[in-house]
Amino acid sequence: MTRNRITGSVLGAQIDALSWDATIARLLGWAHARESRYVTICNVHVVVSASRDAAYRDIINGSDMATPDGAPVAWMLRRQGFAHQSRICGPDLMWTLCACAAAGQVPVYCYGSTGETLALLEQRLRTAFPALRMTMESPPFRALTAEEDAAAVDRINASGAGIVFVGLGCPRQERWMAAHRGRINAVMIGVGAAFDFHAGTVQRAPKWMRNSGLEWLHRLASEPRRLWKRYLVTNTLFIVGAARQLLLGK
Repeated sequence: MTRNRITGSVLGAQIDALSWDATIARLLGWAHARESRYVTICNVHVVVSASRDAAYRDIINGSDMATPDGAPVAWMLRRQGFAHQSRICGPDLMWTLCACAAAGQVPVYCYGSTGETLALLEQRLRTAFPALRMTMESPPFRALTAEEDAAAVDRINASGAGIVFVGLGCPRQERWMAAHRGRINAVMIGVGAAFDFHAGTVQRAPKWMRNSGLEWLHRLASEPRRLWKRYLVTNTLFIVGAARQLLLGK
């Protein structure tokens, strides 16, 4: 875990209070040095899951950086005195880092999702950033054997990547990154649905909804059968937990 971090607590999850510029600078420093780090992108679902699962909370709090993805998470940091804290969300962070990586000749690796999504993602990134060096890998949707996992680590390290974008979904991607710190010579960033958004396989909410904290509503409307229970339960638990935290002054 990185020393000298300034964090706030959101339902027990320690979230970094950082500007966009400071976030990018720190991540690029790690990437150029090929330091083995992992970064968690924390929305409401992540912090609620961490509040209910001590082992998962340890993974979030043990990360080298935890950014406030969801608007409510950033709002909770602002309530704790970080007045200018903005959202630092996965899709925007990935896009910005790809631009910086292309300019700075830092190879990137995208690990997760399906082969079809990765093919579309690669096409989009090559169009936007012709100089970007990238490798795509879609792992099996099952637990890897020790031999398969070791081979994946070797492929990632051999690619020369300084940044590994991990799109395995929550909580799998956070557990995977924590298990591979010290083995993968790059900064690993769990970007969730960013692969789908940038590939165009899932439509992202309009900017006004993202800025208003309503991105969850757009996703719910897009995939109601899959997400209704998650958002109903998670959002309710977050509201209750945030109210308790603010009332108790913790």
